[in-house]
Amino acid sequence: MLLLLTCLVPAAGGVILPFLPFRDDSGRKAARIILMAVTDILGAACIAGGGAVTLFRLADGVTIALKADGAGKFFLIAVLILYTVVTVYAHEYFALENEKGRELDRFFAFMFVSLGALLSAGLSANLVTLYFFFELATLSTVPLVLHEMTKEAVSAGLKYLFYSIAGALLGLLAVFFVYSFGTGSAEFVYGGFLDPAKVAGREGMLLAAVFAGIVGFGTKAGLYPMHGWLPTAHPIAPAPASALLSAIVTKAGVLAIIRLVYYSVGAEFLLGTWVQRAWMCLAMLTIFMGSMMAFREKVIKKRLAYSSISQISYILLALSTLSPDGLEGGLLHLMSHMAAKGTLFLAAGVFIAKLGRRRQDELKGIGKLMPVTLWCYMFASLSLVGIPPMGGFLSKWVIASALINHGSGVFAVLPPVILIISALLTAGYLFPVVIDGFFPGRDFVQDQVKITALSGESSIQPASEGAAEPTAAMTAPMLCLSAVALIMGIWGLKIVGLFV
Repeated sequence: MLLLLTCLVPAAGGVILPFLPFRDDSGRKAARIILMAVTDILGAACIAGGGAVTLFRLADGVTIALKADGAGKFFLIAVLILYTVVTVYAHEYFALENEKGRELDRFFAFMFVSLGALLSAGLSANLVTLYFFFELATLSTVPLVLHEMTKEAVSAGLKYLFYSIAGALLGLLAVFFVYSFGTGSAEFVYGGFLDPAKVAGREGMLLAAVFAGIVGFGTKAGLYPMHGWLPTAHPIAPAPASALLSAIVTKAGVLAIIRLVYYSVGAEFLLGTWVQRAWMCLAMLTIFMGSMMAFREKVIKKRLAYSSISQISYILLALSTLSPDGLEGGLLHLMSHMAAKGTLFLAAGVFIAKLGRRRQDELKGIGKLMPVTLWCYMFASLSLVGIPPMGGFLSKWVIASALINHGSGVFAVLPPVILIISALLTAGYLFPVVIDGFFPGRDFVQDQVKITALSGESSIQPASEGAAEPTAAMTAPMLCLSAVALIMGIWGLKIVGLFV
């Protein structure tokens, strides 16, 4: 019952809240924050207690069921952290954008439904359940991209939807074949549940299906060649939606691949096959391509979108080692990337909402206007580049070690080289914002600046220290996520060790 409530409460609450008779917007804001707090409490109880429940049976051996195991609990923590800080941040962000009423109700309704879907995906006990909630997460996040309802937003939302449908169909093919060759109840178990007698003589067919599933579920994670939706959707979506999409919704694809490979088919079945080699090649290509595109891009949110394409494939590359070390490194990077990329997108939202600045070349001297925001941006950048003691350093260290220890021939040498090149490119597209922001040069003068207030009105103000800094409701979420990135760099191995 606890597992069901954890998944149902945010989704049901998100749908019901817009229809309740609140006197003003402050009442709605308080209700949303309370709903998020209740969800956090229920999620914490699930993480502490575990459990399992079968909701209903679709066919013989096919059930919709929930189960709290280690990997699922770890994913739950990432989801709850990000949605909590975004819930607080989003109210102030939309106040700066002068949005309220029905538009805001619609955004938060779909946001909470997507929260319920992601929690359900994390707690899924089998592939069918995971697939169902994976699809629900897609359908409930498309409206977040469509939020502004401009021509560009509709186009971006449809592109996201079409890519997701194509990827989901490939994933469904893998689910069908895995169930056909499986044993028992087909519940997730580390090492897989394939029936050797059913697989015998049909290994090639199953390998092809699993590869289709990796590419299909990898669509959500931005794996080449199914990555095209990210750089289109992220710049159009409001900053809170971009943070959710990049930092955690994409990780639903990672979770699905982990469940398919490590908990259904079994890593040993793929070890040394063409599927493993092709998977590693696609991940390396995606890492390099995403980094190069981010390095060339000047629009901040689009640059961060390309960065996500690259950084999430670090996780996929780690998983392709088909080793416990690779799984550990992938989970470390899942949490570290969630914290760092969430911070970066929230900071980008501050740049846009407070100052109307969307490009890197417009952020010169911004460190004087909003020092706390830029410090958060800097710490998140340090983590993504892989500078100790941030979480990105530890996760990339574990990933590189797994690649060297479990790779052979060119696949033991080339992946670490790609990681180093990507790290240099990451520094090249993230650090200029920090350097130009804090050290604009002696000849740079910014006496006045146009600043947007919470009322939605803009005014010309002196460019004094902290003149454009947002309220605590926007800075605290960035500080919290920066702290998570630091914590993962110091105690990340111990934290992951508690769950896998």
